[in-house]
Order: sequence, then C-alpha cells, then structure tokens
Amino acid sequence: MPIDAAKALAAGPRTGEISWTRKDVLLYHLGIGAGRPATDPAELRYTLESRLHVLPSFATVAGGGPPGVISGLSMPGVDVDLARVLHAGQSLALHRTLPAEGTATTSERIVAVHDKGTAAVLVLRTDAADADGPLWTAHARIHVRGEGGWGGDRGPATRREPPAGAPDRTVERPVREDQALLYRLCGDWNPLHADPEFAARAGFDRPVLHGLCTYGITLKAVVDTLLDGDVTRVRGCTARFAGVVHPGETLRVRMWRGAGEIRMDVGAVERGDAPVLADAGVRYA
Repeated sequence: MPIDAAKALAAGPRTGEISWTRKDVLLYHLGIGAGRPATDPAELRYTLESRLHVLPSFATVAGGGPPGVISGLSMPGVDVDLARVLHAGQSLALHRTLPAEGTATTSERIVAVHDKGTAAVLVLRTDAADADGPLWTAHARIHVRGEGGWGGDRGPATRREPPAGAPDRTVERPVREDQALLYRLCGDWNPLHADPEFAARAGFDRPVLHGLCTYGITLKAVVDTLLDGDVTRVRGCTARFAGVVHPGETLRVRMWRGAGEIRMDVGAVERGDAPVLADAGVRYA
C-alpha cells in the first residue's frame, strides 16, 4: 500500500521558514475575487497596500510554497498519484491577527490517517509562529481514492447538524472564468485547476476551482457582510469541501449567525445550488 500509516504517523515534524510581503497578500486577495468594484472603499482594504487588511485565510498560502494537499503527499509514508487526490476539508485557527508582511517558522506533520474503505484520509497539521509567538494552526484533510481497506480507524464523523431556520444573510459571488489561473499564482500549482488533460485523468470533464479559493471567497463574504469588514474578529474557519466549482459559475453563500460562530452553506447557482462547501463555520469575537 503506497500509504504506510504507521510510518506517516511516526515521522517527526518537518520544519521550515516562510516569508511574505504586501504584494503576496494583494495577489491572494485578487485571487479570491477582491477588488470588485475596484474603487469601493470596502474593497480597497484588500487591494490597496496603504490600507491593507489581511484576510485570515491568507494563512493557507502564506510563503507561496506547496499547499497542504501537495505538501502532505511528500511526507514520509505517503507515495500516491496526485490524480487520485482531493482536498476534502480545511480548518484554520488564528492565534492573532496576521501581519501584512512577515517571516514565520512552520512545522508540519501527519496527525491522523483514516481508513474510509474505498479511500484514505490524511490529516496534515501545520503550525506557524514568528518572533512574537504563534500565528496560526491549520488542519488539511487529504482524500486519496483507492487507498483504504486496510482495517484502520475510520476517524471521527465530520458532518454537523445543518443550521436551523432561514439564513440571516444570503449573498451571491460570481467566479471569474480565469479565477483558478489567477489563484494558482499564490502557490498552488496542482494541474487539476488548469490542465484539461490532467483534469480528465482525475475524473473531471474540465479543470475545477481550488477548494481553498472557494474557502477564501466564502470567508471574505462572511467578514464583509456579518463582521463589519473587520478581519481581526475572525478566530477560525472550517469547511468540508462537498463538491467542485467550475470557473465562471456563481456561488450562493447562506449564513446563519450564532453566538461566537457563523455557520455557512455554499452552493453553485447554475447547477441548482449543488453543494460546494458544507459543515462550514467561522468563529468570531
């Protein structure tokens, strides 16, 4: 079996150093659709370096290195074909507000390997800290088709009860046809999001949008509509990637506001609100 669960779990953490500038943050914000309308003061917080606010989901691409999925496939005990891999979910805990420029030390390790029968799910934990202390902790869930069935632990249930009642807010966010091509410049070079031939080998009729791009679009929608545009109020964000987004589609984001958490549900409008993000929530102060 290409995934050696015991070896992956026993491996020590892989450490490294990352750095980023305002230019990286600006590119990320453009990659998730910020800047429309271009002169809107609310959008200039994301697109003008002199008043820059960093959306917390920038942590998922900070440093421009391999994203969680590709990074996880290079860990000890993991040797699989990228075409059989999907990003299944992402959680992010913020320890403090992200600076617009910085350098941080990262530590990555596989903290769980779940046997789902027809697939395996790897959980990659990443911690980042700078000279002032911890910045963020992220967990990426990596779904590998055809790697289950060895009799291992199935792992905890990740699905939550849906929010009750009508949403407090519903917004729609159009996705540009070239959104994936722009977003991949942040460091996620997985050909699934750009190369039609690779997408076909992975079982898709065309390239699809990065799950983390949808994640960022959704977090921005929550911040802009229910958190008064204040990125410093975000304490964490989690989501299960329930389906794909095709560049050029429209996302419908439903939001339910509770005490300390906003729940979200995201669907693709043109496909009858086909699920895109599920079990999603933003913790806030």
